[in-house]
Amino acid sequence: MRRTATGMLLLMAMIFIATGRYLGVHPAMGYLHAFAEAAMVGGLADWFAVTALFRRPLGLPIPHTAIIPQNKDRIADTMAGFLRDNFLTPAVVARRMRLMNLAHAVGSYLAEPDKRGQSRVRAGAGELLVEVLQSLDPERLGNQVRGALASGLERLPVAPLLGRMMEAMIADGRHRPLIDSIIRWAGLVLEDNEEMVRDIIHQRANALLRFTGLDERLANSVLDGLYKLLAEVLVDPEHPLRAKVEEGLHNLARDLREDPAMQEKVEGMKRELLANPAVADWWQGVWERLRQSFIAMLRGEDGPGSDALSGLVGSFSELGGALRDDPRLQHQVNRFARRTAVGIASRYGDQIVQLVSETVKRWDAETVTARIEGAVGRDLQFIRMNGTLVGGLVGVTIHGASTLAG
Repeated sequence: MRRTATGMLLLMAMIFIATGRYLGVHPAMGYLHAFAEAAMVGGLADWFAVTALFRRPLGLPIPHTAIIPQNKDRIADTMAGFLRDNFLTPAVVARRMRLMNLAHAVGSYLAEPDKRGQSRVRAGAGELLVEVLQSLDPERLGNQVRGALASGLERLPVAPLLGRMMEAMIADGRHRPLIDSIIRWAGLVLEDNEEMVRDIIHQRANALLRFTGLDERLANSVLDGLYKLLAEVLVDPEHPLRAKVEEGLHNLARDLREDPAMQEKVEGMKRELLANPAVADWWQGVWERLRQSFIAMLRGEDGPGSDALSGLVGSFSELGGALRDDPRLQHQVNRFARRTAVGIASRYGDQIVQLVSETVKRWDAETVTARIEGAVGRDLQFIRMNGTLVGGLVGVTIHGASTLAG
């Protein structure tokens, strides 16, 4: 647009020079000459006015030029004041919010499908998350997540937390099913390894016991005694062995919570575990499976999470339908949104205005000039073009009037 306006000015100059040599050829040449002359004056005047807003014309130190760079701070305060007076006062916010049916707009967006018939939640937010997950480097992202978890675990004192969890579990009696499961597991392990126990007893028995066959009876007695012990502990909540186990759990919980030596031992085990490369490899595999599952779920592919996502999308659609069709719900949501917006304007309006003002003030003069000129420069070039044409028309009018008067 700047080149177009300058081209018009140069065209007027060429017409002015050309017609000046042939004024006596025809009376129309006088009108054309006057049009070009006045158009040059109008175009140059508007060029000066537009240029003076942003810089000094031809670099000359003419007063009241480069207006925007010279008054950057005042412009920043004026912009901030305009924003505060017209947008961020509670009365203005409340009036504008009262004219909006925000709940209906949100409800329509959630309830109505897009052009392809898909849910806007799935098609919009879901696809955005998919693009984000696919654009990021999986290994780097996994390492960052692992690093964040490791950093959080390093700062977290694990031992007291485990102690309090154990105490709460014991106080509620939730440890008893765990003890029962351990007893059953021990019984199954013993059953699966009977031959190994028998071999150990046979090997430890002396030759006389083996010669008389008492080693086999001894092995049977040992196994029967172990099975009987496990059965008694399992069915008797007051069994002494179970009491010993519970006492040990109480002592462990107390040591985890109060004993510095135990806490340091647990912290050392935690640090060794976090530093183990096998843990890092395991986490990387877990993270990659989670990432792929999440992408498949967001795309609606068949998988363990697709039903959950469909249910979530359906819930959003139902909520959108209620917001779109229920006037009472709309009234409540709109009132809440209006009060929230008014509260934000009241509490943070001055801070927002100050942020705008300080941001503009921190810009250098060239940045302010470039941004404002980029926003309105096209229209300002139209001013130059209009000034050229209007100046030419005024020149023709004056020339015609003087010709008629003469």
